[in-house]
Amino acid sequence: MTRKKILLTVTTYPLPSRSYDELVCTAGILENGEWIRIYPVPLSFLLRQRASGDQKLSKYTWMELDLKRRTDDFRPESYSPKNYDFRDLNLSSWIDTKQNWFLRKSLCLKNVYTNLKELINDSKAPKNKSLATFKPTTVIKLEIEEDDPEWKSEWKELRKQGDLFSQDKEPEILIPKIPFKFYYRFTDDSGKSSRLMIEDWEIGQLYWNCLRSANGDKTIALSKVRERYEEEFINKKELYFFLGTTKQWHTRRATNPFVIIGVFYPKKESQMRLF
Repeated sequence: MTRKKILLTVTTYPLPSRSYDELVCTAGILENGEWIRIYPVPLSFLLRQRASGDQKLSKYTWMELDLKRRTDDFRPESYSPKNYDFRDLNLSSWIDTKQNWFLRKSLCLKNVYTNLKELINDSKAPKNKSLATFKPTTVIKLEIEEDDPEWKSEWKELRKQGDLFSQDKEPEILIPKIPFKFYYRFTDDSGKSSRLMIEDWEIGQLYWNCLRSANGDKTIALSKVRERYEEEFINKKELYFFLGTTKQWHTRRATNPFVIIGVFYPKKESQMRLF
């Protein structure tokens, strides 16, 4: 067991769980620039924290808590909370976006990959790297595909069994499943084109917010998502990806076990400076 100070940078879209509340995979950066993954973290806990005023737990907040190295996960960055009620959690400063994300850059961009093949090689034994910051050379476009609009029936049944975090709590309604999958197509510094799924909570929440404002019109909602993640991000932002592996595909040693679990997007800066 160890206590760690972590800058929270990633919350993925919630998934139903066999034993817990809907779960969010959380990850962050240590003070030395190394990545760490924390799970399980229940969605209900994050929502309570985000609604609690001064204790608002949002991305780019420093937090300290006691963690245990996961013995059931070969990925070296994986830990679980010592206390599932998070009674030992301390939250401190939130890192702002001043000077075009200057402080965030100094923390999150200490170790950046630019070649996807190199990262995939490092994901193999003995390193088994499963979290990284990646800088694409060119982001080509956002791709959107239709997906099953409902969670698998077996997941729904498992969720009805209750959760570990509050044995007396009534089973909750599942968070709605996004009926689309989002991908970024990009090239790395070798010129190789790749496509990775985006599983960041931010893009999922954006879709639901746009759907509400569009009075349920999916076409309009998707156009708003594309406006932000393609037109705005690609044209106006200096994009970095926070990449993570899924345990399932990393264990199977898939050709590419990574997905995009977060997008880092300061503004593009001019190469020319006036003196």
